[in-house]
Amino acid sequence: MNSLHLAAGPESLDAITAFVTSAAESAGLGAPAAYKLQLAVDEIATNIIVHGHQEAGRSGELTIRADLTDDALAIVLEDRAEPFDPRANASPANLDAAPEDREIGGLGVFLALRSVDRFEYAYVDGCNRNTFVMNRPRPEGSTE
Repeated sequence: MNSLHLAAGPESLDAITAFVTSAAESAGLGAPAAYKLQLAVDEIATNIIVHGHQEAGRSGELTIRADLTDDALAIVLEDRAEPFDPRANASPANLDAAPEDREIGGLGVFLALRSVDRFEYAYVDGCNRNTFVMNRPRPEGSTE
């Protein structure tokens, strides 16, 4: 499938959403799976933009790519900010506590990583690579 190269700024979030929505439709994902995928990618993209670029005082680019196989759709989001593995802090403290007693932050990443069928992170050649995988529905009558 295709890819997009976008400025690492909030103005790119609509294009990222449109890209993921189109890829999910091409993969035949149902509305609930497509919505979960879009939310997960949006959460991580927003964190990259805000924390990896804006707060760090750096400009840069995001690349988003869709890889479609018979079994799954993978959305790959890459950037050149400082290395950051979202899984490192994927479980916010005091998750069982009342909302007013919990620390602020971390819940979006926690929910994003759990809403996809698989999430992978790698830091390769100076690039953060976040991969979101959603399994494609099996054709009706398929026993595989």
